[in-house]
Amino acid sequence: MTNAQWFLLIGCLMLARGLTSTTLKRSPFTSAIIYLAVGLFVGPTVLNAFYFDPFKQSALLEVLTEVAVLISLFSAGVKMPVPVTLSRWRPPFLLASVSMILTVGMIAVFAHWVLGLPLGAGVLLGAILSPTDPVLATDVQSRHAGDNDQLRFTLTCEAGMNDGTAFPFLMLGMGMLGLHELGESGLRWVLVDIVWATAAALAIGVACGAAMAHLSWKLRVREPRHEILDDLVGLGLIAAVYGLSLAVHAWGFLAVFFVGVALRQMELKLARADGIKPEQFNADIARPAELSASPDPEPPPIVSAEALVFKEHLERLSELMLVLLLGGMLLMEFWNWRAFALALFLFAVARPVSVLIGLLATNTSWRIRGMVSWFGVRGIGSIYYVMYAIQHGLPENLARELVHLTLVVVALSILLHGTSVKPLMSRFWRPRKRAS
Repeated sequence: MTNAQWFLLIGCLMLARGLTSTTLKRSPFTSAIIYLAVGLFVGPTVLNAFYFDPFKQSALLEVLTEVAVLISLFSAGVKMPVPVTLSRWRPPFLLASVSMILTVGMIAVFAHWVLGLPLGAGVLLGAILSPTDPVLATDVQSRHAGDNDQLRFTLTCEAGMNDGTAFPFLMLGMGMLGLHELGESGLRWVLVDIVWATAAALAIGVACGAAMAHLSWKLRVREPRHEILDDLVGLGLIAAVYGLSLAVHAWGFLAVFFVGVALRQMELKLARADGIKPEQFNADIARPAELSASPDPEPPPIVSAEALVFKEHLERLSELMLVLLLGGMLLMEFWNWRAFALALFLFAVARPVSVLIGLLATNTSWRIRGMVSWFGVRGIGSIYYVMYAIQHGLPENLARELVHLTLVVVALSILLHGTSVKPLMSRFWRPRKRAS
């Protein structure tokens, strides 16, 4: 496609998405399904007007997906309205740890015994496909920074954490293939890739988020005339925390999620200390009407809430571009029994079993467990992980196999989860509406 055709295509998609927002909310389709359909139609599957080669463009695709995931992780972090208590955060923590480990193990066994992949490649594939996606799962995640719904909180928090907890298993798979140093009996992997990288990420995220909250509060709340460019502060915080994490070999995705959590929680804590009600902040997306009519004086905006608006615009743009490119990467030969069998195993066996086991020791209702078992959306994060492996020396034969499998699983996840999210969520909420 020429530059003119690309601009025309992207422009028309943006206009259609912007002008039909209300209609799309009422339709059974998500925006990601439409972008994927357009990509499949103009890509090699139908018209063959363009083909985005994931192998030749792996470096570019790694950066694009990396940025998209970082923005979504930060957005997910600042949407966390619940104080970090063990009772509320325990379910998503178990999903991001216990369920993650079980999913990686089940996919590895399936890939080795059914698909015939080396065990190391199976572990690598498990790490690629285990994390749920913070970019494409917006319909089942927290809608705004004041959203206290338990189901959406659990799915959002899980997606925020498991993009970081997947990295140790990515390193394990690469190590089993000779692409990463695991140490004697895996000791280096345990001490560095699990203990240090995870602890350092949590420390960096929480410390930087709390420090930024104090600084911005002092500058703007205690000095009302001081202006802060929240968008740049938010983006700068993401970049600085991620860069610092990479420099000290910590998991940057985990750090960026928790910097958002810490920023939001500390700002709310400072607001309460100054006698300001958290619900008074006027920048939350989808703010309830009764709060808008509150007689309380309007307080100064806070960085986490103000920056969230801009981040969601970036999320929409990244979703459009990357899902469109996904459609342009899929060749007809990718759609084979191996990919369909893997997707079926992941969606119908690995995800439900791992979720049900992970949540056994919690008081989560069975209705929520059922919804969480199904809505394990795979997306942009999985594409990033496979590009990361390619850029770190994954052999070409394995790279092609894992790319084929990953792209088809992500495409099927967009289609299956995208078409089921609205009817299932509507049914999930129906009893609650009747009871009110």
